[in-house]
Parts: sequence; C-alpha cells; structure tokens
Amino acid sequence: MGTFQFFMVIIMILCVLLSLVILSQNPKGGGLSSSFGGGGGSQMFGVQRTNNFLDRTTWGLFFAVIFLVIGANVMQDNPNAIKLPAKKAVEIPTGNTTVPTGNTTAPVAPEAPAK
Repeated sequence: MGTFQFFMVIIMILCVLLSLVILSQNPKGGGLSSSFGGGGGSQMFGVQRTNNFLDRTTWGLFFAVIFLVIGANVMQDNPNAIKLPAKKAVEIPTGNTTVPTGNTTAPVAPEAPAK
C-alpha cells in the first residue's frame, strides 16, 4: 500500500469518527447522545465536562483530518508536472595527469670558457 492510500484510509476512519462525535453531541433540544445511552454519562460526568470533552474531540479530529489531507496532497506525485531532464554531472579527470608547476630551481649561469 502506498503512502497516499495509507493517508486516505486514515482520513476516512477519522471522518467516520468525526461524524459519530458530532452526532453524539447534545444540542439544546436533546440529541442522539441520549438515544445511545449518553444521557447516563452526562449525569455521571456532569453535562459541562461531557460537552467539553466532545467539543475538544471534535476540534482535534477536525484538525487531524485537515493535517492529513494537506500531507496526502504534498506526498502525491503530480502526473501533469513537467519533467525536467536530469543535469549531467561534471566529470573530473582522475588519470595520472601532471600539472605543470613551473621551474622551482634557480637558473644556472653558463660556465665561462677555459683559457
């Protein structure tokens, strides 16, 4: 499985969880949380703490989905992108080449002719 497909599976799972968390929140007129047994939990933890937890979970899942969508977009290859040819590396000769360094000895004066 590629990276993009992995991101998509995680995003779909988080979206389902986000939908369930949103549906379980208790609006002003009552909600699905009381239908699924959430009414007893609000009495045990208190209404404010349950709403606080669901609120933070909603925002956390939302930001996780946004982060993963951007990450999947960055990781995906663009099939319409223009492919530039690769630059050739500059080859440096590695043989036994000698570099002229110049004459390092002092010039010798010619010998005087013998008389």
